[in-house]
Amino acid sequence: MTLDQILLFALFGAILSMLLWGRLRYDLVAASGLLVAVMLGLVPQEKAFSGFADPAVVIVALVLIVSRAFENSGALTLVTRRLVSDHRPTSRHIAMTGGIGAALSAIINNVAALALLMPIDVEAARKAGRPPGVTLMPLAFATILGGMVTLIGTPPNIIASGIRERLLGSPYGMFDFAPVGGAVAIAGLAFVALVGWRLVPRRADQAAATKPSSFEAEVSVPEGSAAIDRHAADIDEEARTADVIVLGLVREGRKLPRTRMPAIAAGDKLRLKGSSDAIAAFIKALDMQQPGEQDGSAEGKADQPAGRTGQRSGRKEDRKSEGEEEEQRDKGPEVVEAVVRADSLLVGRSAGAMRLRPRFGVTLLGIARAGTLTRRGVHDNYIAAGDVLLLTGRGTDSATLDLLGVIPLSRASVAGTSPGRVAITIGLFAAAIAAASLGVVSFTIAIAMAVAAYAALGIVPAREFYLQIEWPIVVMLAFLLPIGAAFEEVGGTALIAEGIVTLTSDYSPVVALVAIMVATMTLSDVLNNVATMVITGPVAIGLARELDVNPDTFLMGVAIAASCAFLTPIGHKNNTLIMGPGGFRFSDYWRMGLPLEVVVLAVSVPMLLIVWPL
Repeated sequence: MTLDQILLFALFGAILSMLLWGRLRYDLVAASGLLVAVMLGLVPQEKAFSGFADPAVVIVALVLIVSRAFENSGALTLVTRRLVSDHRPTSRHIAMTGGIGAALSAIINNVAALALLMPIDVEAARKAGRPPGVTLMPLAFATILGGMVTLIGTPPNIIASGIRERLLGSPYGMFDFAPVGGAVAIAGLAFVALVGWRLVPRRADQAAATKPSSFEAEVSVPEGSAAIDRHAADIDEEARTADVIVLGLVREGRKLPRTRMPAIAAGDKLRLKGSSDAIAAFIKALDMQQPGEQDGSAEGKADQPAGRTGQRSGRKEDRKSEGEEEEQRDKGPEVVEAVVRADSLLVGRSAGAMRLRPRFGVTLLGIARAGTLTRRGVHDNYIAAGDVLLLTGRGTDSATLDLLGVIPLSRASVAGTSPGRVAITIGLFAAAIAAASLGVVSFTIAIAMAVAAYAALGIVPAREFYLQIEWPIVVMLAFLLPIGAAFEEVGGTALIAEGIVTLTSDYSPVVALVAIMVATMTLSDVLNNVATMVITGPVAIGLARELDVNPDTFLMGVAIAASCAFLTPIGHKNNTLIMGPGGFRFSDYWRMGLPLEVVVLAVSVPMLLIVWPL
């Protein structure tokens, strides 16, 4: 091994270790790795930021905006409202929702597809009297499977296309992934609908999930509340009527249990346990609406963030008539359950540090984590991806929740469904795909033109573009690509390929194909699939060259494998999203995920050999 090879292997090892450690954001890890590579002379300074010009990076960003266009148009809401029902048997329900999720994931971001269907699925599970986790895990896995079908369905496919263009001379087309990816998606969907959901763990603590989620909430007592000067026993009737439990109160930072509660005073925080609807009813019964919820107080309007939220809070709210405000007060406070996305502004921060109410008009009442209640004070507890938050306030509209990076579970989407708007959105996307497929323009330019049209028509306002892009993913990919290119140039990928050939030399090349796919699946289960594909894609082509076989067979194989992160909640963002609402533990995923990965291998390998013969 040369010195450059040793240094790059060590650098990749350090990057992988830091990514697995998970204490630093993956874009920061990638940036640090690139800077080290530049300082060591492994990546030329003039090529350090060349990744930002790579078509794969541009497409990943543009596809996220296309996803928002489909959401804003109401096309997705129209489909889900008409096809999803809570009256079907479990297998048929999973087949329907999973089929819709997989189909949506083929054309939009799979996190967006899950975000759209998850509230509907949770509500259907509650109405049917079954734990939400029984159908949530199959739904999440189905949306991951659907992304394998098209070029834009998942980042590993986009990266595979870029690697092919760089090393073999031409990229993949939009539907080159469809024969193998489609077969895998259909087989996987059949498995999760017929068998997989039966493998989802069912514990005693999940039985409560058939009812609305239970939160331990802290609700401030404002001036004028009917609770003031009353003891715990004095508010028992309201508590029983609303179906909440009064646990105690917090006064001047001290938690006092119910048995030691003094008379309630303004400024106290009542500690409650109950569902979102129950807590909302209790708040209304005792006139405990939070400051800024109804009256647009100075506190509620202060420090409004720039962008959609700030613009929304001005003229529209000022035009509300007194009658509308009175009607809203009669309805009582809106309380929303929302799950925290992996890329949320809230991850790793507390509600107190974020100053949610003065900045966003949102009050955090409670947190439920992975089916359990948090033990620290609500406002002091650090929020994690997958947590279910109980929110109230005037800022619980869709735009603010989207800005915070949370997905509402307890209310349906209110996106408009204008047929004309839907037709234009779909038509522009179809025209872009057709233009790219016919070779009129490159795929990157075609998608960029569609995005520009969405902006011109107001389907996705230009000011929202930057809010839709998952910048950590884009930046990580842009920083890793130059390191990956350097690894190829010094012969690192060839060295790994030679090692695999040596280990499998006594067997068919199919064994080498299965080996690299299993290795890729394993890596993707604990690592971001973008980083996994950047590492294994070039190795796959190098391995095919060493074996003197079709490189497309191996590159397609690792693209499929990189998308199969079913064993852990950290392997894919969709797995993380369902952890809180489904009440899952870290060890729950492999029970359905492991046999599903076996199904993927059993279907994909023969299909690869048929569609992309060696």
